[in-house]
Amino acid sequence: MAQHGWKQLLTADAWHRGRSKYPITAYSEFMPPPRLGRKPYGPIDTQTCHEDDPYGWQVSEHEQYFELNPGWQQLACQLVTALAHLGRGEAAHGIARIKLQKNPFWPEGTIAPASERYVFLSPLACAKTQDDKGRVRWTLFGASEQGPAKAFWRGFFTSPRDEWPAERSLDFIRRLLTAAYDENPADLADLHRAGFRVMPGDDRAMLPHWKVERLPAWTKPYLWQPGDKLTGVKYLLTFEPLADLPAPVRKAYLAGRLHLLPFPGSLLFWGIGRYLHLAEELPLALQIPLLHSIERHEAPQGIRVPQSGWLHEPRPGQPPLEGLHGPVRNTFLRTNRWGRVHRYEDELKVTGDEDRVAHVLFSTAADDVGLYGKPMARNAQVWTRDFDLLLDGPRATARQLASAAETVAGGGLFGYRFYYPPMRVGRYEVFWHRPLVAFMSAAGTPVVVSDAPLGYLTAYRADRPRLDRSVDLWPRLLDREAYRLAETGFRRDHDQRYHRTSVNIRKLLDTASLLDGEPLTRDLARSLLTIAKHETLEDWLASLPERAVSPEVGGRVQQLLAERIAPPAEANGRPAATKTVAKKGAKTATSKPVGKAGRPPASLTFARTGKRSFEKAYWNLISSLATGQYINKDNADCVTDAATQAKLAHHGRDLEALGDHLLDYYRKLLERTGMTDQVIVGEVPFRWTTEFPFPWMGGWVANQKEKTYERDLLVAIPGRDRSRAVIMADHYDTAYMEDVFGYAHGGHGPRLSAAGADDNHSATAALMLGAESFLALSKAGKLACDVWLVHLTGEEFPSDCMGARHLCQKVVEGTLAVRTANGRSHDLSKTRVAGVYVSDMIAHNNDKDRDVFQMCPGTQKQSMWLAWQAQQATATWNASVPYWNATKERKGLGRGQRSPDGTLPALAAHLQLSGEVRPPADPRSVLYNTDGQIFSDAGVPVVLFMENYDINRKGYHDTHDTLENIDLDYGSAVAAIVIESVARAATQPAP
Repeated sequence: MAQHGWKQLLTADAWHRGRSKYPITAYSEFMPPPRLGRKPYGPIDTQTCHEDDPYGWQVSEHEQYFELNPGWQQLACQLVTALAHLGRGEAAHGIARIKLQKNPFWPEGTIAPASERYVFLSPLACAKTQDDKGRVRWTLFGASEQGPAKAFWRGFFTSPRDEWPAERSLDFIRRLLTAAYDENPADLADLHRAGFRVMPGDDRAMLPHWKVERLPAWTKPYLWQPGDKLTGVKYLLTFEPLADLPAPVRKAYLAGRLHLLPFPGSLLFWGIGRYLHLAEELPLALQIPLLHSIERHEAPQGIRVPQSGWLHEPRPGQPPLEGLHGPVRNTFLRTNRWGRVHRYEDELKVTGDEDRVAHVLFSTAADDVGLYGKPMARNAQVWTRDFDLLLDGPRATARQLASAAETVAGGGLFGYRFYYPPMRVGRYEVFWHRPLVAFMSAAGTPVVVSDAPLGYLTAYRADRPRLDRSVDLWPRLLDREAYRLAETGFRRDHDQRYHRTSVNIRKLLDTASLLDGEPLTRDLARSLLTIAKHETLEDWLASLPERAVSPEVGGRVQQLLAERIAPPAEANGRPAATKTVAKKGAKTATSKPVGKAGRPPASLTFARTGKRSFEKAYWNLISSLATGQYINKDNADCVTDAATQAKLAHHGRDLEALGDHLLDYYRKLLERTGMTDQVIVGEVPFRWTTEFPFPWMGGWVANQKEKTYERDLLVAIPGRDRSRAVIMADHYDTAYMEDVFGYAHGGHGPRLSAAGADDNHSATAALMLGAESFLALSKAGKLACDVWLVHLTGEEFPSDCMGARHLCQKVVEGTLAVRTANGRSHDLSKTRVAGVYVSDMIAHNNDKDRDVFQMCPGTQKQSMWLAWQAQQATATWNASVPYWNATKERKGLGRGQRSPDGTLPALAAHLQLSGEVRPPADPRSVLYNTDGQIFSDAGVPVVLFMENYDINRKGYHDTHDTLENIDLDYGSAVAAIVIESVARAATQPAP
């Protein structure tokens, strides 16, 4: 049976299966597209596509309120203002002289009549892209490559055959004429009598795929053909070039007797001969000219706009730079995921100096890339002064990159745009061609007309885009009442960063939607909320009427949320997993699992991890890893510049020895437990490859010369079902120290690896100790599936999630194998990864907001199930703490203290911790800053465990990442909760 709409995009073969079919490059070298509809390792995404709507593409309320609505206004202000300058014969931003030469839409020297309102009706090409903060955001690519008219007319349809109701279409025309030309609405009841006509295009479209196959039926009474009289015609809607219009029409327009909709000058972006030439090599080149009129925009709200323009590299004998091409933008402000910038901030306003574009694109010099930069040419397109393609970064080979770098280094004038690949469904990249309907008011203010035609979406094969062959879809704007009320009814309750109540409501709604109608458990709902630690879900729900702009709004939201959150369990119903227990003297109640009198609630691993012996072992492991013989623990070690060489304690990379130490630890543990023959312990080896050379990185050079290799370490502990596995992961490399490098002051110091007590030996120690619990569960036959302990390599710069990328690639491609000490290879490709728990920095307790840690799920429903297991593990830990602290060993003890001298801290009371579930849209989620993002992007279910990260604290990527900043009681508690979460997920049936 033939498939239609988005289903066509998912019927292709398993394009990602097989060796080297799904390569994942470092995001700092190439920011990949977001994959929607279905990720390579996941099911169909019902958030985007609905089974009963094959032509629909869902657009959420969050996208509308926070991106598209403010973004459309942002674009209109700049674009309409530029067109108004053009119409008056003035210099217009982004519209250089070359764009007007032989341009039939707005011939050079044309002046608009004084009555012109600069109406813009044409489509802009947008798509979701991913940025380096892990946000998937609507991004402007420029003008629609499908031409100036096609998406406008298709916007009156909702599928290939279904149209808007005629009255809705006519109402849009009436509202446009009323707003832009101050018409009296009463005079527009009969649009024909009011002088409105439509002039269809002829069959001589500038490009064949621009042809409008058919107009909507409502236009039929208003059609006007060349040769018809202009008597009574006041408004003529046409997308034909001004130069091609009948002479009477041109004359009437320039004399101000006839209004042309849209403003004919607004179509100039589709008539530039040089870009038509470039489009012969770069199919989407016609997007670019309009992009020049819009400034770069990276702020979280609004539409993302990548930088574009011309770069000038001087060379001897070169003619002087002319103002012909423009705009010349020679510098670029780098951003990166390690930047100490909150996700809700505008990074362009709070970060440092700009670099030359040529250096940003191509330079691998140590001083140019610093600690966190990489050449960005793969996320750029570059062409010559003569509009010949020089580089199509996303599709470029290493040879093409090197050739382009050499050409630019030779000097000259080059056009460019930073290009972050658009959203993909399977093999197809998808663009939304949405008309921007805006005009300049009589007061000189750009105005956007709401409820305009929404255009349509096209999907092209990403490897060979054919603009005349697309799978077409239509947008569906979601409108859930609770979401709308959250955005309009709680605006006054906010701080400077984000609207807290509305953000909380959105998190509840988005999670409930992700669960496909399953109610949120009350404890999971509470963990999603950003509220005071002592405040219960019931308290927060009850407070909504007083927080809202009106009690009625708050009450309605209360009611709607109640439909999505499971009710409290009744005493005579099915036994509840939790009960509410009031603390003596407390104002509120806390939720805790039920245990037998005098005993903590049942758990899988806390009998082992809730002891002083675990705390001692945890501290000693971190100490041995951070202060022992392992010093040079960055994959690039040792860097060969003089500053680094002079400061090295020894001149060799220690990752090999550290990896051997970890593998030896597990082999000895297996010998003690008698499980050597049941458990696989080995490495997943690979080479460090990049598309640009980095000859100053010793580790990179050693890989190229095959003197060493990179490896993830894997311990496979068997469960009853060997076809599934739950992974507990860390990364065992450490970062370069920013303060030693002098990063805050320009940075030319040595690159020396941090001790890494918190980042990330706190997580490595958790894996090492967790092995004992998982081996015991395996021996007892309690593991429903395998547990894999995976030490990932190369999370830190410059390798940038290298181990996670290679492991994830092998999992998706179905090529995963482990090599053991005897050289034997064990095939694990048939085992399905049911979930990944990544731990990264789990032992520094934030002094500003104590005893909080975060659980950050990926974008999948299965990820939220993993987060729920983690939340339940946290609740069980917290319910156990009062029992443990009442024992003879700990009774009467207070909070523990950090150890400034590195000795084992004294015994202290166990801590109760607040585990917050922070989904990807939460402004405080740091999934993006870890290996967890790699798994989530590929569709592998994942949850990140991390402390309550303070981006400005000492002890992160600096000389203070030592034992003095470890909070033992906090870190050992988080480690115990991680181990329990993995055990819970691995002892239950697949959800």
